[in-house]
Amino acid sequence: MRCDYCYNKDIVFAKDGKYSYKDILDFLKTRVNLLEAVVLSGGEASSYNLVPFCLKIKELGFKIKLDTNGTNFLHVEELIKLNLLDYVALDYKAPMAKFTQITHSNKFDEFSKTLDFLIEQNIDFEARTTLHSDLLSESDINEIINDLTKRGYKKEYYIQEFVETESNIGDLKRAKKSFDKSLLQSDLKIVFR
Repeated sequence: MRCDYCYNKDIVFAKDGKYSYKDILDFLKTRVNLLEAVVLSGGEASSYNLVPFCLKIKELGFKIKLDTNGTNFLHVEELIKLNLLDYVALDYKAPMAKFTQITHSNKFDEFSKTLDFLIEQNIDFEARTTLHSDLLSESDINEIINDLTKRGYKKEYYIQEFVETESNIGDLKRAKKSFDKSLLQSDLKIVFR
């Protein structure tokens, strides 16, 4: 994906990682009993076979959170079935009709499969959307909320504010349109952050 509001351009377009798995594990060894958990994010962390890495992290006693766009269902499924994830944050980028426009990818079906799986497994996870009100309207967010509800999602739905940085992938600036929270219709608890 190449979401315009993504602020991890350096990671998304990197050819090689700055640190090796060994470097990271060596660092984590110095943090045993000081930190509780490790967050795997990106770019898209689930693009890689994370099983061996997660096994090593678990051996050190850390919990693991995965931040994911959900487009690598088989990798996410494997990590969950092996009990290697303690928490998942799933980015619901946009309703189906705007998904390609927002993400510059056509992977809504893969995302959808991951969302359904997470709901069925009853794993500890959250659905969240980054909001730039020039890209997503109140009706778009209501469409996401309706989709989550129809699928059986009952947890808090997080709406994250777009953060303008020097490393956003797109040329986005602060939104020109305002977003009217009062127009949201939901039985879900909505949390803005």
